[in-house]
Amino acid sequence: MMLVAKQPRAKKCRVASCRASYVPAQPFQTWCSPDCALAIIRQRQEKQRKSFAQRERRDIKVRKEKLKSRADHLKDTQHAFNAWIRARDAGQPCISCGTTADVQYCAGHYRTTAACPELRFEPLNVNLQCNRNCNMGKSGNLLGYRPGLIKKIGIEAVEWLEGPHEAKKYTIEQLKAMTAEYRAKTRELKRGEAA
Repeated sequence: MMLVAKQPRAKKCRVASCRASYVPAQPFQTWCSPDCALAIIRQRQEKQRKSFAQRERRDIKVRKEKLKSRADHLKDTQHAFNAWIRARDAGQPCISCGTTADVQYCAGHYRTTAACPELRFEPLNVNLQCNRNCNMGKSGNLLGYRPGLIKKIGIEAVEWLEGPHEAKKYTIEQLKAMTAEYRAKTRELKRGEAA
């Protein structure tokens, strides 16, 4: 009895732009022609190059993170906190002048970070404020800020903000955790707006 070799079945070329039907000469063959084989090699090389570049970017990010000072982490946390305040108060008028005009808004501190650093990340102390007119132009426009704040949170809370507070010294780990928390809160608020 003579064994007959099994004929290979026809396959489709793996090159997306080709997809021609062919009978493979070797069991591992996934291409129909030398041009398609070259295209597959180029695709693999491109994929490896992208993978290498991605690993390189991750390594650079890790190295940069290790070089950051406490001040750099404080700045990152402040950016994340301010973004959350802008998202939290989106659609509300400026706390100081009440404008709802289409201008740039920022997170304005009632008690400044220089005068009262312990209230830097206190949500009651920071509210949506128009940037050019009140925050930058009038140095926070405190004459308008206080009445707007009383209307928003009440006189007791404003008097608490104006009172003495215990100094806070955040560690780098605390700042990293706060940054992650405020970024997550901002994403959650933006997802809620989109829904």
